[in-house]
Amino acid sequence: MREIGIGIIGGGYMGKAHAVAMAAVGAVFGTTLRPRLEMVCATSDASAERYRAAYGFARGTADWRVLVADPAVEAVVIASPQETHRAIAEAAFAAGKPVFCEKPLGADLADSRAMVAAAEAAGVANMVGFNYIRTPASQFARALVAGGEIGDVTWFRGEHTEDFDADGARPATWRNFGAANGTMGDLAPHMINAALALIGPIARLSADVGTVYPNRPGAEGRVINDDIGQFMCRFANGAMGHLSFSRVAQGRKMGYAYEIVGTKGAIRFDQEDQNALWLYKAEGPEALRGFRKILTGPEHPDYRAFCLGPGHGTGYQDQIIIEARDFLSAIATGQAIWPTFRDGMEVNRVIAAAWDSASSGAWVEL
Repeated sequence: MREIGIGIIGGGYMGKAHAVAMAAVGAVFGTTLRPRLEMVCATSDASAERYRAAYGFARGTADWRVLVADPAVEAVVIASPQETHRAIAEAAFAAGKPVFCEKPLGADLADSRAMVAAAEAAGVANMVGFNYIRTPASQFARALVAGGEIGDVTWFRGEHTEDFDADGARPATWRNFGAANGTMGDLAPHMINAALALIGPIARLSADVGTVYPNRPGAEGRVINDDIGQFMCRFANGAMGHLSFSRVAQGRKMGYAYEIVGTKGAIRFDQEDQNALWLYKAEGPEALRGFRKILTGPEHPDYRAFCLGPGHGTGYQDQIIIEARDFLSAIATGQAIWPTFRDGMEVNRVIAAAWDSASSGAWVEL
């Protein structure tokens, strides 16, 4: 085992999650590399010091360039707003440092392409933070589909719906401005990533995107970004699909859910019940057929490291710890681990196609 100095840019919600994950991953998974929380970067010296003390970093800074250039920082985690991702990643790769970047990879497709080029030129580990697909249940779903347990996939339905912006009288915040902060930039990437992971590449799509509350208090004439979006699609393997996204879906708290239908069965999953997977097999007497609930346990991917009791469950923070394990493994072995920056770029490519389709009203080929 050896230590590796970790620098995290952004100390808020996701910065905290990654700091906790890096502090815990060695004990949970027995990783070859043991993270040392070297430096955290925030928007001010006061915030950086507060995060440093709270999370256990050795140092803090208000300048991400200082963090990237510091020789004691050997790997960089980007947990800052989307519009900052490209410049930070390019600087880190130029310094030869591995980078883990929160989703979406870039603020747009051009950013993502530039970040992929920088990552591949540097030849160091690079990963994108799509945490929800790493639950034991969704990892198991991927294995079931890949193993042919439900036959050839014919249909996929996926959604990422929440209600944190469902109150139209709530004053506008930073989330309501800029394309990268709207529903297509914030929620859609997670479910698009799930669709690509579970089913495969999307060949063509037809999309619609809208804003439910265009005149929130405090908007002051500024353009409010998108609240809802959806698209029909055809996957490269021939399966049909429908994906929908909303931040104004009343009653939905973590509506990351999907249904996969195949020629021999079907799978259902809902993140609000993340420790269960529903499986239907088209076999046996018709009177005995039906979906059965599978509670995740030690026999499912990555569960055993957290708990030995079936049905006891894993949580949100555990997803981030699994990501940390994978990132450290990619650094230690020099072998790419999904999802890389190129995989993140594919998500941006689908989002760009969806915007093109919504603008033109036509199907778009990918």
